[in-house]
Amino acid sequence: MQFIDLAAQQLRIKDKIDARIAQVLEHGGYIMGPEVGELETALSAFCGAKHSLTCANGTDALLLALMALNVRTGQAVLCPSFTFAATAEVVPSLGAVPVFVDCDPDTYNIDPASLERGIAHAKALGLKPTVVISVDLFGLPADYDAIEEIVVSEGLKLISDSAQGFGGVYKGRQSGTIGDFCTTSFFPAKPLGCYGDGGALFTEDDEAAELIKSYRVHGKGGHKYDNQRIGMNSRLDTLQAAILCEKLAIFADELERRNAVAQRYSSALSNILTTPHVPDGLVSSWAQYTVRPREGQSREAIMESLKTAGVPTAVYYPLPLHMQTAYKGFPTDPNGLPVSEEIAAKVFSLPMHPYLTAQDQDKVISALHDCV
Repeated sequence: MQFIDLAAQQLRIKDKIDARIAQVLEHGGYIMGPEVGELETALSAFCGAKHSLTCANGTDALLLALMALNVRTGQAVLCPSFTFAATAEVVPSLGAVPVFVDCDPDTYNIDPASLERGIAHAKALGLKPTVVISVDLFGLPADYDAIEEIVVSEGLKLISDSAQGFGGVYKGRQSGTIGDFCTTSFFPAKPLGCYGDGGALFTEDDEAAELIKSYRVHGKGGHKYDNQRIGMNSRLDTLQAAILCEKLAIFADELERRNAVAQRYSSALSNILTTPHVPDGLVSSWAQYTVRPREGQSREAIMESLKTAGVPTAVYYPLPLHMQTAYKGFPTDPNGLPVSEEIAAKVFSLPMHPYLTAQDQDKVISALHDCV
């Protein structure tokens, strides 16, 4: 059994992928070829964003968004600690300071109350709070009603880090249309992944979109050798764009399949484990299906038992950012981050992908009931 089965998806669309790759090899436009524009148009059609702008990877997408928002030294960027390092690592590279806040114990997404405390703490330290980076962790949209209310009242900007959450829906709003910028990743294991690295940004702001187009190509201006600003090299390869065009064509169907698997898991496991909580009006893209043992149960013992039964598992994430070596010196919510620390020590994820057969689902469910 595969934790994420990319081979099954490839088998479904292999002929179309092969044809796409052959087409790129034939026209030879390997950098910013026509498929890049085709993909950007298709992404906007899918999620409803005015501007979809591809780049080299999801980390660059976050960095480009911060650059477009003119984040700099002396400013604070608020972000959750229970997330992958990419969310925070881009902040110090611009001279700003990440301020870590706690997560909600039910959704694992950013806790609005902790966010407010983090903003106040940043001000007390003499920093200027400027941007909030929320995270749609494991595919579930964050609590944007509460987050946007705080952002507006404090005069901040919002970046929705939807590296795992593209395809999710928040009360009728598609991922890609939330925040001053939304970013995503096309890393192969993501719900919409390519066969290498890739990423994208989404925005409704015409001026910001033009900035991104310049920043991602060395800060280019109207003339190739007259760069108007300090930029970077972050272009999505044409081959990856071509592959993503075909993957996007089946993405809606795959999201339905992911939700069907998640629903079956939850129905069968909610009486023995703490299963994912999806608030009313939200739809997850189920990048991961993450569970938590109940009181008295051991994560390590359960995972070992599942391994013996031939069921793969993974832990996302065993150590919150504020406890990692590179990030220990940065500010946090003055009340601490107890929820992030607790869930990092308890959660683990089960196999999740659109091609998980009913037989494999039964095997996962049966193995969990046997060991728990």
